[in-house]
Amino acid sequence: MSTTRRRGPNRGGPLPAVLVCLLVVAALALGVWVQFGERQSQDTVYAVGSTAPDRVDVLASVQRVDAAGRELTLRVLVTPRGGLAEAGGVSPTEDLTLQTSTSTRGDLSFPAHSRIATKDLPVTLTGGSITDYPFDSYDAAIEFTAVQGGETVPVRMTLTNADALFSATVDASEENGTALFDVSLGRSDSVLVFAVFMMVAMWALAVSVLLGSWFLVTGRKGLTWPALGWMAATLFALAAFRNTAPGTPPIGSLLDYLAFLWAETVIACCLVTVAVTGFRAERKAPETP
Repeated sequence: MSTTRRRGPNRGGPLPAVLVCLLVVAALALGVWVQFGERQSQDTVYAVGSTAPDRVDVLASVQRVDAAGRELTLRVLVTPRGGLAEAGGVSPTEDLTLQTSTSTRGDLSFPAHSRIATKDLPVTLTGGSITDYPFDSYDAAIEFTAVQGGETVPVRMTLTNADALFSATVDASEENGTALFDVSLGRSDSVLVFAVFMMVAMWALAVSVLLGSWFLVTGRKGLTWPALGWMAATLFALAAFRNTAPGTPPIGSLLDYLAFLWAETVIACCLVTVAVTGFRAERKAPETP
């Protein structure tokens, strides 16, 4: 007489695979959403000034923010319009001078009947400190006044941000023919996400080494060379991992005090403890014939 056994519920069905697929899709959607938001922020154009036919257009773009040097590089393209220009805005009809703010190093001068080319201007950053990385923020004041032929002429200025490591918040205004931009700069969302991930990963590795060392010490495993090699490799790998932080923050930033220095300390202490206790366990082990 044959008997049949009932099979239990199939716990290896398609449900885990479906959950994995949903998690992957959610992660991809979140990444696309963050990237789209940053792309929209970089494509934002801030404009202020006069729309008179005879004016000077100033196209400015933030090319790079040097937080360590506390300055940003502003690329400027000047184009005279209407009766102030000749050859379609390639050169001014008279000597043109762009007067800038005190935070910008020097004014811009363009001789009459000479071709105008783009120029890079360093602008000093105020406020904030790079040691607050990745939560540091800075301010910059940018302003332009155009003088041609000894007289002030209308100015229209546009400002964009091309530095992917920083997001910009701009307050634009105009006062007596002067275009003013109060710029607030902070780390972009991608930099914040990556920096937070680095801190979480550092702590996760440190806790992993701590658990492994506790198992070796309490179990009196002796000198377990693969485990010691893994701990030593993690100790030195964290330093290289920390140097991949976007923006190259200096040692002593908030990233170090929140994660890196503590993780290195925990791993180093665990490595020394495992080595010392393993050496003692090996010395006390009975010799085999």
